[in-house]
Amino acid sequence: MAALYKTYSALLYAMAIVAGATLVWLMVSVIASVTMRNLGLQPAAWLFTSAEYGILYMTMLGAPWLVREKGHVHIELVTSALPDGPREVVSRIVAASCVLVCVILAWKGAELFLTNIERGDFDTRAYYYPRWLLTMAFPLSFGIMAIEFSRFVFGSELMHTGEAGIHE
Repeated sequence: MAALYKTYSALLYAMAIVAGATLVWLMVSVIASVTMRNLGLQPAAWLFTSAEYGILYMTMLGAPWLVREKGHVHIELVTSALPDGPREVVSRIVAASCVLVCVILAWKGAELFLTNIERGDFDTRAYYYPRWLLTMAFPLSFGIMAIEFSRFVFGSELMHTGEAGIHE
């Protein structure tokens, strides 16, 4: 079981590293594109397309790590006003709702991914890019987010701290 958890955590952190590297690529590609346009040059079409793909990958691959680190956006206005017992119940209900939504999105994402493979779909803007390479991020990321949110449903740690405002 320890080896499985270690492998799972390595996958989650590898996804976060790829998301971070993609953010760097987005910065480089935007700066290069703007610089080229200011110099009167036409940026390569793949530069813009790779930035579009990068936004999708960065979002999908980074989201599970954000759930683990409680870095996702949530509002504690209601939970901060609740006593400990009801806050725990509300927090676990919210986390369970997040699990349900993520499972549904992972399922539908898997259906889309398999449909793209079956049809042999390609994105044909700047270059031929197999669409399944884009849609494979949906079941992977939403599946892992479902696992991470379930830690807040069944684990000892709650998603909500009960402290409203920014605490860094």
